[in-house]
Amino acid sequence: VQLAESGGGLVQAGGSLRLSCEVSGVTLEDYTIGWYRRAPVKARDGVSCITNGDGSAYYADSVKARFTISSDNAKKMVYLQMNSLKPEDTAVYYCAGRRANYDTAYIGPPNGVDYWGKGTPVTVHS
Repeated sequence: VQLAESGGGLVQAGGSLRLSCEVSGVTLEDYTIGWYRRAPVKARDGVSCITNGDGSAYYADSVKARFTISSDNAKKMVYLQMNSLKPEDTAVYYCAGRRANYDTAYIGPPNGVDYWGKGTPVTVHS
């Protein structure tokens, strides 16, 4: 199983970025794919997840109404559209995967993740 992120970069506050995660080695519909981030000197936190079998999604309170997660099962891609970015969104963003639990779209704490990507950095400057 491989997860490969792309799309990170440097953006001004208020701007937008779209992160992409290419998933290989699994049937995407059987998995929940999420985005986690680790800001400098902070722990890795869940940002948003999507259960591809039913389309249910989870968002952390800090990103609700600004970030949108989506997936293209045919292309095995998961996207995170990030709008109205703030300096506090600066972090390394990681794609994460776990076999789907249809009780919740939230993968949970990082120790519940089965697979990780290598991360893509996002820097938001004011």
